[in-house]
Amino acid sequence: MDGYHFPQARLRELGRRDRMGAPDTFDVDGFVADLSAVSAGRTVHARGFDREIEEPVPGSVVVPAAATTVIVEGNYLLLDTFGWERVAPLLDATFFVDVDPGIRRQRLIDRHVLFGKSRADATAWALGPDESNALIIAETAPRATHTIALLG
Repeated sequence: MDGYHFPQARLRELGRRDRMGAPDTFDVDGFVADLSAVSAGRTVHARGFDREIEEPVPGSVVVPAAATTVIVEGNYLLLDTFGWERVAPLLDATFFVDVDPGIRRQRLIDRHVLFGKSRADATAWALGPDESNALIIAETAPRATHTIALLG
């Protein structure tokens, strides 16, 4: 799903760059269109995401028409606002991955550092925008058909 982030230039244009990763910072229409095409059995050249430059990469993920199982991952697949409510009906099964908040925060900080943020900036982002998004995501847990509890 990260490939459906709006590009950095569009986020700045919308005044949302400081909230990148929030539900309204994605091209939901594009994601739903590609997911619908996959469901219809068409080959899809979906977008990937380059974490080093924090930009979507068009056409970098190919889902062949012959695919019988496709796994999509993303924070807002079960959200019922911002257009995301169109996603869950296209999925056969949904999973909510439940992880201890402290572990989640530390993994986010480590990932941000890995991709170039200072430890202070990574921590600020993880405890700011990432944490706000985590609260939204946690509310979607009851909509999942399955829950996976990660212990560490």
